Amino acid sequence: MIPAIEFENVSFEYGTPARAAKKRGLFCGRRLAAKRVLSTADAAGDSVGGAGKGCPGGAQARCRERAVSGAASSDRPCAAERGARQGAGVRDISFALLPGEFVAVIGNNGAGKTTLSKLMNGLIKPTSGRVLIDGVPTTELRTSALAARVGMLFQNPDRQICQPTVCDEIALGLRLQGVADARGHAARVADDFELPADASPFALSRGERQRLAHASVVACEPGVLVLDEPTTGLDYRECMRIMTRVRELNQAGTTVVMVCHDMELVADFAQRVLVMANGRLIADGTPEEVFRDREILGEASVMPPQMIDLALRLEATAHGKAFAQVSDVRGMVEAVAACVREAKACSEMVAAAEAIVRGDAPGCEKAGRELSAQRGAKA
Repeated sequence: MIPAIEFENVSFEYGTPARAAKKRGLFCGRRLAAKRVLSTADAAGDSVGGAGKGCPGGAQARCRERAVSGAASSDRPCAAERGARQGAGVRDISFALLPGEFVAVIGNNGAGKTTLSKLMNGLIKPTSGRVLIDGVPTTELRTSALAARVGMLFQNPDRQICQPTVCDEIALGLRLQGVADARGHAARVADDFELPADASPFALSRGERQRLAHASVVACEPGVLVLDEPTTGLDYRECMRIMTRVRELNQAGTTVVMVCHDMELVADFAQRVLVMANGRLIADGTPEEVFRDREILGEASVMPPQMIDLALRLEATAHGKAFAQVSDVRGMVEAVAACVREAKACSEMVAAAEAIVRGDAPGCEKAGRELSAQRGAKA
């Protein structure tokens, strides 16, 4: 099976050496000009016997101050240099996503998650390595062709909404793909997403605008859907509406990649988790495997979901084995119930043993029956 998305030793840096060198040349020119001004000021001062004498009102001193200030400011690195020094972007990333997978990408701010998502749909191209979509490198495909295969929902919906009405916004991508009756299809999608077709997008609430952006991407039926923080700023109801739609698409065969900071959401919906830290992929596994690895979570500065965090703490208690596989509320309830049953059985055995010690005949007889029943249950 050909992977829907495949990364082969992919690296990307925002501050490329060529761009940084160009900026350095500009600043070197400014530095040289500042030194020339400084030399001229010094020469003028020497010719009249000291600073402040050759220029009325201390103008020479101010000239020298500006020259020194200009030279100092030109020593500061440009944004491209800072990016190159900090190693911004991603480094040596390799993984493959099969069609129909639901994958979450997690990590702290600046880990490279959004860069990874932009590499997937060709908004940026790798500095080294290859990104393949359905087996074809993104460097060999036009951005428009990639957009038809990989749809992307930005974190801020206002950055991709650009049409005067809801219907026009949904129809835009369809028209660009040459779909017949794009507006009629867009109207049906708007109705399906419970959006007013003739309303202005910017008259909608934040959650409705997020749904609109989602609808405009889904209407084009991409094989891969990339979501960058799809529930940011939404209340629980709107969050569940968005994620229910995403799950339905995934169950219908769409590959979903979700960049997310909400670990509860990741645990509830994702089948696989990629963990990013400092531009590197440091873990790839199921949510249960990843969230139970304290070392990986510490490196990525991520906290596990509440139920898994509680289960990890309870594993250190006397009944720890019961919580070894707990990852959700249902599992926690079942584990606690098992502990209660075990504690009740232990208390009954203690009562039976005390009856035997006291020589209580009825108690001894009852204790014997209980012990026999317990041995039978264990057998």
